[in-house]
Amino acid sequence: MPLRSFRISCRVVFASVVLALTGCETTSVTGGATNPKIPEASSSALLRPGDSLGIALQGIPDPSAHNVQIDDQGLISLPFVGGVQAAGLTASDLSAQIRQTYVAQNFYRTIDVSVTVTERFVYVGGEVQRPGRIVWTPDLTMTKAIQAAGGFTLYARESAINVVREQAAYTLDARLAQRSPAEDPRLLPGDSIQVDRSAF
Repeated sequence: MPLRSFRISCRVVFASVVLALTGCETTSVTGGATNPKIPEASSSALLRPGDSLGIALQGIPDPSAHNVQIDDQGLISLPFVGGVQAAGLTASDLSAQIRQTYVAQNFYRTIDVSVTVTERFVYVGGEVQRPGRIVWTPDLTMTKAIQAAGGFTLYARESAINVVREQAAYTLDARLAQRSPAEDPRLLPGDSIQVDRSAF
């Protein structure tokens, strides 16, 4: 009788161990690290500080073309009228704004204005070889921008890359993004990346 009880106890313990191991295995298979999803901008068509524009003023006695860049205050500077608000507008809205400004200030009765976006940028700083502006393209991702900035320095903390979009910051793992393209977010004009220095 004691021997039988011992065998039953052993079977119960064995079954418990098997169930525990099976549970652990299931947890490890379903678990997995992912980068946080960065929300899309309110509108990628809106102009932002840093955008480079080509502006043509026509239908006037002295037609002219100007290459300008939107400054940190969101303004561009044009002849006679000075600063014009550009950030937050679309290119067509800015055309109308410039036309209205010239007419309202009595420089011209009529004027044709065309605005084209020539270059847009993202910004990469911190522990990369060449910090600064990177020309934005529609297929630009976080890891591509870092590569365009010369790649990481020896001291970069690759597991905690800060991506800033519209005053919100997101921390992403570049090593995870390199292994899985789905974890490598596409950037939008005006985004900035900051690579921190590792503690080791």
